[in-house]
Amino acid sequence: MSFRFTKRIQNTPKSFIREILKVTQDPSITSFAGGLPNPNLFPIEALQDAARETLATAGARALQYSTTEGYVELRAWIASRYSRHGVTVDPDQVLITTGSQQCLDLLGKLFIEKDDEVILERPSYLGTIQAFTMFEPRFVTVDLEEDGPNLDQVESLLATGRPKLFYAVPNFQNPSGLTYSRAKREELGKLLHKYPETVFIEDDPYGELRFTGEHHKPLFAYTGGRSIMLGSFSKITVPGFRLGWMVAPPEIIRLAVKAKQAADLHSSTFNQFVIAEYLKKHSIDDHIAKITACYGSQASAMVRTLEREAPEGVIFTRPEGGMFSWVTLPEGKGSCMDLFNLAIEQKVAFVPGMPFYTDGTGQNTLRLNFSNASEQVIDDGITRLCRCMKDFLK
Repeated sequence: MSFRFTKRIQNTPKSFIREILKVTQDPSITSFAGGLPNPNLFPIEALQDAARETLATAGARALQYSTTEGYVELRAWIASRYSRHGVTVDPDQVLITTGSQQCLDLLGKLFIEKDDEVILERPSYLGTIQAFTMFEPRFVTVDLEEDGPNLDQVESLLATGRPKLFYAVPNFQNPSGLTYSRAKREELGKLLHKYPETVFIEDDPYGELRFTGEHHKPLFAYTGGRSIMLGSFSKITVPGFRLGWMVAPPEIIRLAVKAKQAADLHSSTFNQFVIAEYLKKHSIDDHIAKITACYGSQASAMVRTLEREAPEGVIFTRPEGGMFSWVTLPEGKGSCMDLFNLAIEQKVAFVPGMPFYTDGTGQNTLRLNFSNASEQVIDDGITRLCRCMKDFLK
């Protein structure tokens, strides 16, 4: 039987990382491929207590259908959290979603029509490329520098008036690990004010995970609140609850609610109640401090080993937070897919960089995750990977 599928689903690529992770299921392989939080840091006992308390006090209410916007106490907590950065958010501006990944799907439905221009960083988050590709946009990209995007390229694109959206990850970007400086945030905010036709989407799943340096205000603070912020509980509590959120102007939230109703009615009521109870009874700041201390040590271990073992000409980012480092090999030496195959033979895995680009480039780049491996495993695995790099670059 011949099924008449839409062109958009046939043209949407599989998640490259999910396919890579199938290869790494072999327990003998040291994997730096997945963007996985460290499971040893999940607050399991605290969540058990929160779940019991939720069932004891909220009972059927926590197990019933709920409003699309999300549990009001949880939305209020999210709104108040932003005040620490001098950003005022009303709970009515917050929509709870099934992971922040769902936000991308909802925003694609709201804004993107076939051949609309969407600005991405170069490289960009693979999940966004996959989610937006479904709506058949035309991607245009701006280069990432050490302190943020190339602003000349940004203004050149904005000035045309064509881009519908500009999607970015300003804190500890996935995949590069880079962070926008305060100066770049201020200048970008001015550009977004100057060219208001383009909606800025600020994805910030990692912003709380800073282990060195100073926190920066979100871009939302520099756009006068007319941009969109995305957040997630996946990196600061547990990913399995699949709870994220969108903060946006009321007219965007109103339409996003309509799109979410058509998709799943609402995110898990029970999970929202449990997280809210956990946040009420336990210090999220103490928990985040525990995470960042661990990730800081793991990142340092990865950087130290790369500094010691990486071949001449290989450069890599030194992240101040988040979960990733980005490696760039000398150009013209072949594809990192070939390096990946060499590395798998030596029982170590990473994510080749090409899927993070929309133009087929990035052949000489790769992403490394440090959050899901011990310092000893990092030292051993990166040492083996660097030996493979030396063989690859001969």
